[in-house]
Amino acid sequence: IAAECPSGCPEQEYTTSLPVWELLDDDVLLANEFDGEPVAPEHGYPLRLVVPKKYAYKSAKWVRRLRFTANQEIGFWEQRGYSNTADPWKEERYL
Repeated sequence: IAAECPSGCPEQEYTTSLPVWELLDDDVLLANEFDGEPVAPEHGYPLRLVVPKKYAYKSAKWVRRLRFTANQEIGFWEQRGYSNTADPWKEERYL
């Protein structure tokens, strides 16, 4: 699944992707509210993706669209040399 988040600069749109089985983990959040209020813009309105078991660049603020893809896509940070698996316990931060 790929998360798309507008950055205001079309040639540098933020994207990240994870296999669906990782997004189904019990601690992954797709949050549109916090304490009964909409997520504030500075914290990711309209939708924030939080993936606690991965490095923070696999989470995303300002999610506008989730796309189901046949293969995992290379996202914004992965195009810049970061690991696509992003497992902090295996120190998989960089390629």
